[in-house]
Amino acid sequence: MDLFPAIDILDNKVVRLLKGNYQTATVYHDSPLQQAQEFASQGARWVHIVDLEGSRSGVLTQLHTVAAIAQDTGLKVEFGGGVRTLESIEQLAQAGASRVVLGTGLVRDPEFTAKAVDRYGALICAGVDALGGEVAVEGWQQGAGQNAEQLIGSLKERGLSHLVYTDISRDGMQTGIDAKAYEHIASCAGFPVTASGGISTLDDIHALANLGNEVIEAIIVGRAIYEKSFTVSEALEVLESYGL
Repeated sequence: MDLFPAIDILDNKVVRLLKGNYQTATVYHDSPLQQAQEFASQGARWVHIVDLEGSRSGVLTQLHTVAAIAQDTGLKVEFGGGVRTLESIEQLAQAGASRVVLGTGLVRDPEFTAKAVDRYGALICAGVDALGGEVAVEGWQQGAGQNAEQLIGSLKERGLSHLVYTDISRDGMQTGIDAKAYEHIASCAGFPVTASGGISTLDDIHALANLGNEVIEAIIVGRAIYEKSFTVSEALEVLESYGL
């Protein structure tokens, strides 16, 4: 199990949104690279980057940031936002991304997803963002009319083995997490998942760590770190205390 501090980028700044609403953006840092350097100095091994503009437009805008972070910090980069073509995935791989998250493309273009998995294998990660049980796409701006659990249940047979699952209703709200919900999602997927959305205190890290590596592959944390509820170092210490 690992911790992925999140860097969401809008207008080339590090921001956090509330429930995916672009009108609620709070700027936390002017430089995504410097923010990543700070995370690396605290012991982070990965960083989760979201290109918020790319999520809406379907066009990558942060390739240069991925390359800079991968080259300058040594962090492994998980990237999502605007990945709708094989060319985009190749560009990200060349830039140094260690994992590429497919969200809208996963839902709207099964043929593209199949080709991506066939060509890039474990580099590809499913990103399922749900609100009220329905999958949301296009930067969470639209409902896809698809049941999240049904989609998650199909991933393994489609060749996917990584999943970032986000509960939109909790994202950025620091309301805490529902550990049993992630246990259920992992059961639906048939493999461990990355938990995202709502993590607010170290108690949430403890709750997810207690589920073990069989259920949780990684934990994405954003606003709680930026609001100084806890540090990356403190969260990693919790995981280490469980032998994870």
